[in-house]
Amino acid sequence: MPKTFVLPTRTVTRELLQKPIFEQDPGADHYNGRRFFNPWIRDSRDFAKLFNWLMTRERDTWPKQLRNESFAKPEAHFSDNIADWKVWFVGHATLLIQIGPWNFLTDPVWAERCSPFAAMGPKRVRPAGIALEDLPPIHAVLLSHNHYDHLDTASLLWLQERFQPAIVTGLGNGTYLRPYGLSVVELDWWESFPFSEDVALHYVPARHFSGRGMRDRNAALWGGLSVVTPHGHALFAGDTGYSPHFTEIRKRLGSPRVALLPIGAYEPRELMKEVHMNPADAAQAHVDLSPGLSLGMHFNTFQLTDEPIHAPVRDLGEAMTRLGISPESFRVLREGEGLVIPR
Repeated sequence: MPKTFVLPTRTVTRELLQKPIFEQDPGADHYNGRRFFNPWIRDSRDFAKLFNWLMTRERDTWPKQLRNESFAKPEAHFSDNIADWKVWFVGHATLLIQIGPWNFLTDPVWAERCSPFAAMGPKRVRPAGIALEDLPPIHAVLLSHNHYDHLDTASLLWLQERFQPAIVTGLGNGTYLRPYGLSVVELDWWESFPFSEDVALHYVPARHFSGRGMRDRNAALWGGLSVVTPHGHALFAGDTGYSPHFTEIRKRLGSPRVALLPIGAYEPRELMKEVHMNPADAAQAHVDLSPGLSLGMHFNTFQLTDEPIHAPVRDLGEAMTRLGISPESFRVLREGEGLVIPR
């Protein structure tokens, strides 16, 4: 596992809390000149209850360590045809998306803990489904936001040394990465980066928040990313609560060929519903997006909240039954498993 690096927080906080000067003009519907916010609904969580939950919750109700099943390793070059797609579930929010000759990696986290501290914070209960040394050449990293279970500087540094991928993310997140010499493309919601002649990377909205310390909350933008090609688009929804943005994504970009949707970290519901979908929300997002296929993510690796480790898959199955969603159209992969995405 990569060693967890700790960014010099004071330097980053000072830079972020000054009025940012962005090359792009952040949309007024989600930026007030200093902070970003969710335009659909403001965060109305009771922070006294949130703090009390953090201090008193049972933290060790998951298994200590689990093993993964064995699967074939991903090919270095999946296909010459941009219409051929395959998705691999590495673990939590880390997935490998192979689109023709291109390899994209979402929110790469191989660290033992998703925390600023080496010996504290949520600890990995199962290894990554694909070892770092077994990755194919990574051409771009799709980085949704800056929380520790999504932005792991050690993993990004390893990838930079090995592959020099483009890192595409939301406005403000480059502040956390440039001190390490990482090159970052920062986008506002609905902006895109022309990755190649036939592939564009779009940064899309999510209902969430950001921050890596006590003072930088919402100083950088959060979102999802979509890989748009002539043969459809692959949506990585990032970390998100449910909101109308899924319908807006479908209106603007069309129904995804594949949608990667979070299904875990949702209890207690009163405190989590504004920033994390539960499986019922994920099933409704699937209905809103009307994708060819959805795949579950953001579960089964780090105990971030109170639901049992087996609950997301169980609850997703029940929600799909209620909404009449077929098992073939919303699937859950095992860590290390790859799936060819139908055309």
